Amino acid sequence: MFKKTSFLFLLALVFMLQPSATHPVAKATAQKSTSIDLRLLETTDLHADLINYDYYLSRENNRIGLVQTASLIRQARNEVKNSLLFDGGDHLKGNPLGEYLARIKGINKGKIHPVYRAFNHLKYDAIAIGNHEFNYGLKFLNTALKGAEMPAINANVISIKTNTPYFKPYVILKRKLEDQDGKKHDLNIGVISFMPTQIMKWDKSNLEGRVFPRPIVETAKEYVPIMKAEGADVVIALAHTGITDEPYHPDTEDAVYYLTKIPGIDAILSGHSHSVFPGPSYQKIANTDMKTGRINGKPIVMAGAFGSHLGIIDLNIKKVAGKWKVVNGISQVRPIADEKGKPLVQTDTQLYKLLMPEHKEMVKTINKLGH
Repeated sequence: MFKKTSFLFLLALVFMLQPSATHPVAKATAQKSTSIDLRLLETTDLHADLINYDYYLSRENNRIGLVQTASLIRQARNEVKNSLLFDGGDHLKGNPLGEYLARIKGINKGKIHPVYRAFNHLKYDAIAIGNHEFNYGLKFLNTALKGAEMPAINANVISIKTNTPYFKPYVILKRKLEDQDGKKHDLNIGVISFMPTQIMKWDKSNLEGRVFPRPIVETAKEYVPIMKAEGADVVIALAHTGITDEPYHPDTEDAVYYLTKIPGIDAILSGHSHSVFPGPSYQKIANTDMKTGRINGKPIVMAGAFGSHLGIIDLNIKKVAGKWKVVNGISQVRPIADEKGKPLVQTDTQLYKLLMPEHKEMVKTINKLGH
């Protein structure tokens, strides 16, 4: 009896351990989530410094010039599968070339401003309108922008006539991005831009009666949910505004710190201050991680001025609960020259040749004035 009972117990145990036809064995490891790396590249505050040349001193200057930064752009693109290139604004005015093109030569019908010719050549994905773009008046700016092949955006400068944004406030870029396994995915990259409200003081004669500014943070809080509702998987701010953690008010000129606190903004490409972030100037800003280039957990970059640096943010994007989500972001800046002004990159010869006509014309004009 005991042997029979033991046999039946063992038989039942074996049956229980067999895989069930209706309950397949769970996989030992969870399915790997799809992961995409996306590199964001930034120039900002170029101030018409396209060539590595100082028109005031009539000599080469390897600390400046988009023809130098372009080599960093090409290098940074070649290192990754996916990248987007942006400019943070203040690109038309700031040196004798910019003045000559606006106040003397002008932009004739069918001609493309060399700044936008350079941006077209380098295939920028979107550009911000900076406060200095208003220095030559809205008519000149609108004429020059016709030559830009990429979206030129700003969300917080409002037309008095229509009470809507004077420029396209944001753009959603539809891009096929390659994941770490080589598969392509359609992603919607939302890009929005802002500038300081002080434009009404700095360019009152050009803007009064035509436009008015809205506060940066309040504008962002309005538009980011709209962009997400329109399908933006990632939201990038081209913030032509600097970085400070001083208390915010509607006319705060440097508002990046408070943009980092807005849900939905994934990365900020900043400018306006002509400084470098990550960098020692900002190490005392609250909740700043200088090693990763994050403030309040959001990746930030500021690429100096005059083409002196290229800003880079590397995002890692994963699908979480069926939606794309930025799970990590690290920023860095790369200089075109060392502290002594020795170039760290070669001049982009193609871009240099493309910009030669205006450069030679400017040099010739300066030489005439000097005699």
